[in-house]
Amino acid sequence: MTTSTDAAMNLNTARTSQPIAVGAIALAVIAFALYCFQTYGADGNFGMLSLLPTGVVIATALYTKRTIESLFIGVLVGLIMTNSVADFIPVLGSTFLDVFMNETVAWIFVACGLMGSMIALVTMGGGAEAFGRWLTTKVHTKKGTLFSTMALGLVIFIDDYLNALTIGASMRKATDRVKTSREFLAYVVDSTAAPVCIILPFSTWAVFFSGLLEENNVAAEGQGIDLFISSIPYMLYAWVCLAVVMLAISGKLPLLGKMKDAEKRVESTGQVVSDADIPHNVEMDAGVEKSHTLNFFMPIASLIFFTWYFDIDIMSGAMASIFVTLAFFGVQRLLSVGQMFDGILKGFVGMIMPLGTLFCGFMLAEVNDTLGTTEYVINATTTFMTSEMLPMVAFVVMAALAFATASFWGIFVVGMPIILPLALAVNADIPLVVGAMISASAFGSHACFYGDSTVLSAKACGISPMSHAITQLPYAMLGGVVSAIGFLALGFML
Repeated sequence: MTTSTDAAMNLNTARTSQPIAVGAIALAVIAFALYCFQTYGADGNFGMLSLLPTGVVIATALYTKRTIESLFIGVLVGLIMTNSVADFIPVLGSTFLDVFMNETVAWIFVACGLMGSMIALVTMGGGAEAFGRWLTTKVHTKKGTLFSTMALGLVIFIDDYLNALTIGASMRKATDRVKTSREFLAYVVDSTAAPVCIILPFSTWAVFFSGLLEENNVAAEGQGIDLFISSIPYMLYAWVCLAVVMLAISGKLPLLGKMKDAEKRVESTGQVVSDADIPHNVEMDAGVEKSHTLNFFMPIASLIFFTWYFDIDIMSGAMASIFVTLAFFGVQRLLSVGQMFDGILKGFVGMIMPLGTLFCGFMLAEVNDTLGTTEYVINATTTFMTSEMLPMVAFVVMAALAFATASFWGIFVVGMPIILPLALAVNADIPLVVGAMISASAFGSHACFYGDSTVLSAKACGISPMSHAITQLPYAMLGGVVSAIGFLALGFML
């Protein structure tokens, strides 16, 4: 018969042995990484071993439920594989600098920081609270509020960052009032970010991919957007994703995985944020009482307008809209000049944590480029790319790469020059193949737990990226499987 003393001893033994086992695995991984450098050298052909850093990131994140640390550990493993012990620290420093000096990374830091400032201003001016009160007079049910969230996502389609940050922050209090978990809110917000941006030709995604199609000579100069538009019907993941989220909101699709636990928590305790996510649920200072809804709609409308006016540049749009908001609030004397500038600073600083995750994700992308991860995976699967199979294989391969590397645009700079010539050679349907690849990019953005859209959606909704990713993943995987089957069927039909 087991006594309480024996049970306590067994529990303590388990707690002691767990860190020892983790430490032993970590040492084994480092030793293997050192072996890889000794065997292949800095410029070697690592083949399947190029997947090791990404595998370490995924395993570590699932175990620790922490993203920044997991990404950084994966970066360290990749650098050990490609550098000697003597060069490790200098190379780590140069990788930091390379990422910091990357124009895209700098743009993301400034743009997201300014978006944080914009959201803080609207909150302090009482705009967010006024919008929530107004919405509750129009929509009284949980389903209605979530469908309103989805509708906002369809309206703010210019950029996925703009979409996620604006809608998540705007709909928090409205969904809290109807007892919806923040996890469900984050899922709806994220599902109308990248998936919506790719099916509308007036978005940052359309601009990027149409330019990439012209660079790869599958579209003449100035005709890339036409090919992009002709591929929109074949961007299956976006269409399936929107259908899945509508079914989930309406209740026709049952709650899946951890999302069921999150919604049960709200029903039983009324707690919209889990205990583990309370540190992430940072609220801005209380806004002006009884503010007008114009203090929400005017800043948001100016943000959308100026982003469009400056050639879909969210950074310039955020800058301009902050000036408009300062003037608009100043005329009303809602806040003092000091309060408004304090809000701008607090909002910018509040974005540091998600930006840290994105920064480590870019470092991992640098490491994967050095290891040749993308080229290896694509080249290893080209034998399966017949004219009928190519759309499905391209979707699955690029979706897996996007999910694993958190590079939703960068890997296509490498992948398109390989896949598109192959599609032309086997006489595959080009709009279908393009639709498959852009769908893969949207899937990666939607599903990756350290991807930019996931991180920013979680930040806007006040939960951790891991909580958001784990609850959203079953729905994303369902959409991915249905899309893969659809691309296989269309490959044979077309």
